Amino acid sequence: MSATESSLALARAAARAAADKLADNIMALDVSEQLQITDIFLIASAPSERQVNAIVDGIEEALLELGHRPVRREGRSEGRWVLLDYVEVVVHVQHEEDRIFYSLERLWKDCPVVDLQLPEPAAAQE
Repeated sequence: MSATESSLALARAAARAAADKLADNIMALDVSEQLQITDIFLIASAPSERQVNAIVDGIEEALLELGHRPVRREGRSEGRWVLLDYVEVVVHVQHEEDRIFYSLERLWKDCPVVDLQLPEPAAAQE
């Protein structure tokens, strides 16, 4: 069983919101085969706690406009690793140092990467 269309749409909307707030290294993993509690892990990072919180705010605002509220939010006060649980999609916004240290991509390397359909950065298009 792979991620549902609604999960993919939610993850892509969250990814666009993260990109709008200049998140780094945005990626999503389809964890539906490994976990029964969610379909997708969306992971993004930023170089500072302030930027992590700005990305989280942007994601929450964008998804609220689509009628989605997180059922759980963790780590907001520290601004190092914020988790937003939307049931079908779990969003991880991490400080760059924490992302390197915890390496969620490595832990879930057997899961397929989701095409988030984000536009290429301007520098990559040149």
